[in-house]
Amino acid sequence: MKINLKGRNFLKLLDYTPEEIRYLLDLSKDFKLKKQNNIEHKYLTGKNIVLLFEKTSTRTRCAFEVAGYDLGINVTYLDPNSSQMGKKESIEDTAKVLGRMYDGIEYRGFEQYIVEMLAKNAHVPVWNGLTNEFHPTQMLADLMTIEENFGYLKGINLVFCGDGRNNVANSLMVASAKMGINFTLASPKELWPQQDLIDICKDIASINNSKINFEEDIMVATKNADVIYTDVWVSMGEADEVWASRIKLLSKYQVNKDVMNNANPQAIFLHCLPSFHDLNTTIGKDINEKFGLKEMEVTDEVFRSNQSKVFDEAENRMHTIKAVVYATLSDNDE
Repeated sequence: MKINLKGRNFLKLLDYTPEEIRYLLDLSKDFKLKKQNNIEHKYLTGKNIVLLFEKTSTRTRCAFEVAGYDLGINVTYLDPNSSQMGKKESIEDTAKVLGRMYDGIEYRGFEQYIVEMLAKNAHVPVWNGLTNEFHPTQMLADLMTIEENFGYLKGINLVFCGDGRNNVANSLMVASAKMGINFTLASPKELWPQQDLIDICKDIASINNSKINFEEDIMVATKNADVIYTDVWVSMGEADEVWASRIKLLSKYQVNKDVMNNANPQAIFLHCLPSFHDLNTTIGKDINEKFGLKEMEVTDEVFRSNQSKVFDEAENRMHTIKAVVYATLSDNDE
């Protein structure tokens, strides 16, 4: 079956079929091989894209910029202080202006409705680099990393440990349902996702012969896990005052050696990064002074272990984002 994604937005994986996601993953693998073998692939020379960031990032910005340069694209980066969107100019007007100047727009910021509004009014492809609700480009990198380690996706047992309401947990649940992965959330009930999203994902999972499960006991959740995934306990943009309550809720969901040993012997560890696994960050030091924690969502032992694939995962952001940009901007209809 031919897949043609030209002109499509990439806002959330709910908008994409398993076949379209598979196409993007295969395209990502091809681009990774080209990159590793120094094969030039400037297929989109002369195109222009803009990266509209309301939340800063290392991996998302670098992945989009390098992906763009490798494809021959001219890239403009607008940081949180370089755009008037939502301040002096409406989202609608910003979208219409940028859509006249650029061939594609990436947005990384707050509510999902903002990226949806950009897409509605820009009339060029819009890509979601992260919102409060979803993180679809991260999901492609995660799926690619899992497949690199196991050779397949269907039937994999993936467990997310931590805040089940955040954009990564939401998106992992969607990605798992779409691709036939068994998803389990290890989290206190008060941090489970919205019920409407759970219902949607369970319906999708049933079609793809996978399951969506929720468990408050981390050792029950991680038994027979193939992939154990976690994220920071307080997401970007949340108030510092949240740390105390979140630490109280999530400390027993830390991914440590006991948790990894409870999983399958070949299990891998994933994290979207950045991670608080030591005291080499200002936030890590601050949390240590206030709460006495030297590690948070994952121990340094696990983070640096052979089971940890976090840096492969980070690199794969570049290859998968390149695939998304190419597929939605090119005339290729393979």
